[in-house]
Amino acid sequence: MQSGGKNLSSHILPTSATMVGVCMTVISIVKLSHVGVAGVVIDKLLAFDSLLFLLSSVFSYLSLRVVRYTRRLESLADNFFMVGLVLMVGAAFVLSFELF
Repeated sequence: MQSGGKNLSSHILPTSATMVGVCMTVISIVKLSHVGVAGVVIDKLLAFDSLLFLLSSVFSYLSLRVVRYTRRLESLADNFFMVGLVLMVGAAFVLSFELF
């Protein structure tokens, strides 16, 4: 294990947990603002996105706790986090173009 091996997980864990909350907040805002047909797409994207961030949080936590599989779990957490970020940007594009 590298000296900074657990360092990435200690950053991913709180950030991905925060991103779950951000997704839930945006879903609530979309529901309250009655965006329209695109609102359904945005809701689905962000719901799936929050699941990815939740998985990222779980794998990040496990990488801090399970020493034997730290690198593999940290890599999974990182990959889920990056896919979640890409999907969140996609949802932001759909939302921004729907509001105009």
